[in-house]
Amino acid sequence: MSQCVYCKQRKGKRPCPALGGLICSPCCGEHRIVRVSCPSDCVYLDSGSDYQQKRLSEQFMPLRRDFYRELSEFGGNKAVALFNLIEVVTFSYFERRRDGQDAEVVAAIQALRRTLSPLHVPSAPMPVFAEHLKKEYEAFKKQNPEQIADSSNAPEILDRAIKFVSDFSGKDFQSRRFLGGLIGYVKTYHPHIAEHLQKKHEPGHIVLPGQSFMPPPAPETHTHGPECEHHHH
Repeated sequence: MSQCVYCKQRKGKRPCPALGGLICSPCCGEHRIVRVSCPSDCVYLDSGSDYQQKRLSEQFMPLRRDFYRELSEFGGNKAVALFNLIEVVTFSYFERRRDGQDAEVVAAIQALRRTLSPLHVPSAPMPVFAEHLKKEYEAFKKQNPEQIADSSNAPEILDRAIKFVSDFSGKDFQSRRFLGGLIGYVKTYHPHIAEHLQKKHEPGHIVLPGQSFMPPPAPETHTHGPECEHHHH
C-alpha cells in the first residue's frame, strides 16, 4: 500500500503536488497551506481554505488579543493604531492572493522599521508589499499625524510586531499561518469589516475600521488621561 507522504502512517489517497506523492485526506485537510506549500491550482485547495482559515483564526484570536494588550501598555493608542494599520493593509492586499506568504509580511514590517529608524540609510528597492505598506503608513500619518506611532517609538513597536507575526507563522520557510489566521479572523469575527476592505481602494484611502476591529478593551484598566478618546466625543 502507498503510505501517506506526510504522516507515513495512513494510506495516501490524494495526489499532493507540493509533496510529490500521495497524501491521506486527514493530513491534506489539516496541513494544507498551513504546513504544506500548496500550489494555487491544486484541486483540493478551494474546498478547504475557508475551513482552514477559520481553524487558524480560532488559534489566532487569543494571541492577537494578548498582543494588543501588550502594545497598548507599551505605547498606548498610537502603538495599537500602527499595528491595526498593518493588519488592515495586509488583509486588503493578501485576501485574494493564494500565493502570499508570511515572509512577505515580515519583510514589509522590517522595511517600514528601517524607514522609520533615525539611522535610516536607503537601501535596495523594496519588495512590492513593503512599498505598499510604507505608502499606506505615510498616507495615514499625513491625514492623522497625532493618531499613529512615529519614528520616536515605532521601531520598537515594529520589533514587537515582527516577533508576533514570526512566532505565529512558525518555522516553515513558506508558511502562510499568519496570513491564514489574520484573514480568517477578520472574515469570521468582523464580516462587515471584511466586506468593506474587500472593495478596491486607492492607496491611502483605506479607511481604518476603528475600534470595532480591535479586541474589546478590559474595562477595569481604563484611566482617563490625555490619550483617552472619551473627552473628544
